[in-house]
Amino acid sequence: MKDLINKIVLAVCLLSVNSVFAHGPTPVSLQNVPIPPVPGLTDGLDPIVVNKTAAIALGKALFWDVNVGSDGMSCGSCHFSAGVDSRTKNQINPGIKSSKPSGQTYDAFPSGPNSGGPNYTLTLADFPLQRFSNPADKFSTVTYTTDDVVSSAGTFSGTFTGSTKLTGSNDQCSRSVDPIFHVNGVGTRRVEPRNAPSMINAVFSHRLFWDGRANNIFNGSSPWGDRDPDAGVWVKVNAKSVVKQRLHLENSALASLATGPALSDLEMSCRQRKWPDIGRKLLSRQPLQNQKVHNQDSVLGALSLSTAGNLKPGLKTIYKNLVTQAFNQKYWAYAALGPFGNAPGQTPYTQMEANFAMFFALSLQLYESTLVSDQAPIDLSPVDANVRPTWVGLGKTDAEIAQLKRGGALFFNNHCNLCHTGPVMSMAAVTTNATLLTPTPGKTFGPVATPIAYGPDAFGTGNAAKAAGMTQYVSGITRDFNANFEPKLMDVGFTNTAVGDQDADLGLGGVDDFGHPLSYSAQYLEYLKGNSAGIYDALVPKTRACDFIAGMAINLTNPEYLYFTALDDIILDGSREGVLRTSNCADPTTAYIPSVAAAQVAAAYPAGDPRMALSVKAAFKIPTLRNIELTGPYMHNGSMANLEQVLDFYARQGNYFHENLHSQIVSISSSVNSTAVNGFGTSNKADLIAYLKAFTDERVRYERAPFDHPEVVIPNGHKGNQALALQGHSLNGSLAQEDYLTVPAVGANGSVTPVKPFLAP
Repeated sequence: MKDLINKIVLAVCLLSVNSVFAHGPTPVSLQNVPIPPVPGLTDGLDPIVVNKTAAIALGKALFWDVNVGSDGMSCGSCHFSAGVDSRTKNQINPGIKSSKPSGQTYDAFPSGPNSGGPNYTLTLADFPLQRFSNPADKFSTVTYTTDDVVSSAGTFSGTFTGSTKLTGSNDQCSRSVDPIFHVNGVGTRRVEPRNAPSMINAVFSHRLFWDGRANNIFNGSSPWGDRDPDAGVWVKVNAKSVVKQRLHLENSALASLATGPALSDLEMSCRQRKWPDIGRKLLSRQPLQNQKVHNQDSVLGALSLSTAGNLKPGLKTIYKNLVTQAFNQKYWAYAALGPFGNAPGQTPYTQMEANFAMFFALSLQLYESTLVSDQAPIDLSPVDANVRPTWVGLGKTDAEIAQLKRGGALFFNNHCNLCHTGPVMSMAAVTTNATLLTPTPGKTFGPVATPIAYGPDAFGTGNAAKAAGMTQYVSGITRDFNANFEPKLMDVGFTNTAVGDQDADLGLGGVDDFGHPLSYSAQYLEYLKGNSAGIYDALVPKTRACDFIAGMAINLTNPEYLYFTALDDIILDGSREGVLRTSNCADPTTAYIPSVAAAQVAAAYPAGDPRMALSVKAAFKIPTLRNIELTGPYMHNGSMANLEQVLDFYARQGNYFHENLHSQIVSISSSVNSTAVNGFGTSNKADLIAYLKAFTDERVRYERAPFDHPEVVIPNGHKGNQALALQGHSLNGSLAQEDYLTVPAVGANGSVTPVKPFLAP
């Protein structure tokens, strides 16, 4: 009983400390916020990229080119609508991330007994995918649930055997009917296991993918950063020799991510295809050779073959030329055959083919770094003394301004800002948030009328960012409270909001291709125990304990159930490295960690020591709220179709209650400014949604530069429906014939037709 009382008292005290920061940090303008730096990429004496303009052109062409895929899929095929995928046919995965047998089989969807499965066309009646007898009460009877996921149709897959160098979009693969993705024995395209998030503003995220597996460090050839022992690129030393060298490019999660989908047999590729195979296929080709490019394309217009009123496919160059213009010649100029390997029965790869993963990844990163939506109303509005938008000067009526302020109050009073904060509106923008919170004389960002100074008050006065554990120090780990108000180690920018069954998808709680934990927090336990072999990411041992929301070890002389104290042998954080991490601490009493011996003893406790507890299972990356009205379906499993359903989800404080659920979810109050008995009232929903819509950049809505793009023709389900698919595809007669969606080329001036929200009429 005494331990329980201590636990409650200490938790209340620590929460009280946070309360001095009012409602915590605020979303702020993205204007003039710098892109996270990548030392050595375009700067220095020997940069990797020597012509940034050419690299961006290369990246944009590759992003949208369907020839990159094995059977007509481009990166843009799943990111064509405000950065996401708005297709509705053949978009369901049975939940193959699940550890349960149900992950291999489809469920009927809510709209009826014959709904769901391959080649089904989604309707609004199918959402949400978790339902209760009382939608405002997650403890009421569950009337529908599934581990099926609404995501993106990708490739037919098959086993790669080759491709041609000049023409033909499809690779040569031995294809057959997939045992899961088929309609009565007729093969359909496979569907990814998670919903595709927007790539707009993705450059600001410290790690990418929902589970964070796209590493902050780009190694030159894979998603895994320093974790991959075989990664690297071939570098020309002289006319007679090349060597393989590892890259270590910081703030390059976009490049790490780019190396994944093009080899995925769910997304874009046949199995056993390698990056040099993609290079061999593309380097001699005209970019976008079968896709129209607008003559006013903001990046590719000068290279296009189009003229006003006469759009033509392709660019007036080949990929090889763009590579040689963009990249340092030491990565492509080796003329002889070298130790680059070769596919069975084929000639050896060239240096340029062998390094194609790097060319692809870094050019895509530079292109996607231009996709910053910083002209939404929240970006343009002047701010008040508390760094809150005033909404004046934007042409809004008094009634509209009043509604936005009510919506903002609901957003803050329900603690949405503690996850969706800073200019990117996500804690996952680790480096960006730390940069803006660092006192830097003369540096400002934000709206021209009321620029915001760098420093601890950048996200709100009184060092408001501290309430979310954000400081000027880049950190990937915090210790925060779960739904039972127990402190647990968590990765910054990732949280469990109880969207789905924890066993349906482990998310951040999973492992990489080498069996190592994806989570920084899991590695931090190894750091505490003195096990350097268990640390795979360089940021982990640099963690500052005194930046945790709830300290790990506290310099107190009495025992505590959930904290190491002086009775447990604690040491000042940083003493192991000889450089103390005690400066600028909100509470100096928390600038301690357990000694190695104390941590080892705690870790060996048979029942598990709560002081070493993690909350990473089924935690997912916190998405940006920018352009949120256009980026449905929502959540990692695509289980909600519109913002109204998202607000219902948060009003009932998630779909489950368990030990990994974050405390902020259960602190949401449906009664704030509401007369509703359960859930957010109708007026509250309208106010909150109006506030969220103020995060939309009209350039995104109308595809104006930099959000313009070439034409892309996307597989859009198969002829027939979920009960009958017509076989006879040209790739293999046992596969289903396809329907297609043509997304037309758009120039810098954008389209007259706006991007619509998911399933909007």
